[in-house]
Amino acid sequence: MSNRTVKKAPILRLPPKSNFELLLVRGSQVSAIFIGFLAAIFALHAGEFILAPIGLGIVIGLMLGPLAVRLERKRVPPALSAIIVVLVFVVCVGAFAFAVASPLRFWLQRLPQIWAQLSIQLADLKGSLDSLREMRDQLRKLAGEDGVAVSVNDGMSVETVAALAPAYIAQVLLFLASLYFFVATRYQTRTAILRLCFNRRLRWRVAHIFRDVEQLVSQYLVSITIINILEGVAVGIGLALLGVPSAPLWAALAIITNFVPFVGPLIMVAVLFAVGMAEFDSLGAGLMPVVLYLAVNTIEGQFVTPLVIGRTMTLNPFVVLLALAFWIWLWGALGGFIAIPALLVVYAVIRNVVPGVNWGVDELDRKYVR
Repeated sequence: MSNRTVKKAPILRLPPKSNFELLLVRGSQVSAIFIGFLAAIFALHAGEFILAPIGLGIVIGLMLGPLAVRLERKRVPPALSAIIVVLVFVVCVGAFAFAVASPLRFWLQRLPQIWAQLSIQLADLKGSLDSLREMRDQLRKLAGEDGVAVSVNDGMSVETVAALAPAYIAQVLLFLASLYFFVATRYQTRTAILRLCFNRRLRWRVAHIFRDVEQLVSQYLVSITIINILEGVAVGIGLALLGVPSAPLWAALAIITNFVPFVGPLIMVAVLFAVGMAEFDSLGAGLMPVVLYLAVNTIEGQFVTPLVIGRTMTLNPFVVLLALAFWIWLWGALGGFIAIPALLVVYAVIRNVVPGVNWGVDELDRKYVR
């Protein structure tokens, strides 16, 4: 055997990439992320019919999760605890709807009269005959020459209701099913996702994301719900003392609208302005319901909410505004309710993926770290 030495192939070293090539690589990566982001937005928008009720079911499930945990600690099976949670939610919503149904029907019947009175009040405030004449022309176009009335095309109304009713029923059923299965299978879902993690560090991060999402969303929604109920009660009592009819209805509306920051209070101010101008003769008396609501809402936003939740848990207002604009544009009114919980979910993910990010929830973090 010959002792010939085998020569190793020379190692080829590629020349270092130029700045332009590095720029192209980074640009392609950013472009891929941007295209994926646009695709996700398009998917959310296109799948609104299915994804919106599922998203709402997950949010309500996170909110009512502590109730299910307490039931399961008393050895109630998860399937039964999920049924109890769904029944509690349905009963609460049904009682709420039953309480406001009668006054809401009364005010819906009075809408033409309120619009006429409000138009006259606004015309008097402007003090211009031309504007008054324009208001009258608008009323005549809406109601006809004989007076204020509402013309309804029965055939079109029946056809519209018949066409939309199955879709709404399907969405309600999908929401209830999502709520039930999310609460009943939340532990199995978490375990299945954790098993997909290929290393221990990733599994640890994902477990902390689940923990933070449940704690942040549940704590926020439960606290805000209690605060909104107290604010609604205060608004209702104040409106009753002012002599505004159907004060419980406006209290219920204040509770609902306050779940959507910025937009909800604006809607409430517009509604109370219309009611006050329609119910009272003078401008000062007509503005009193709005002044009362703004006073109560200011006290709630500046003192009560920071005291209950903590000032450091108050999210960046600009980020909240962007989240509201995005989700309302995407899913309408339902998106406005989901916006803040979705923002908290995004925060929980980013906080565990990119440590050091602070959006103003340090106090809540310290509470749960202890």
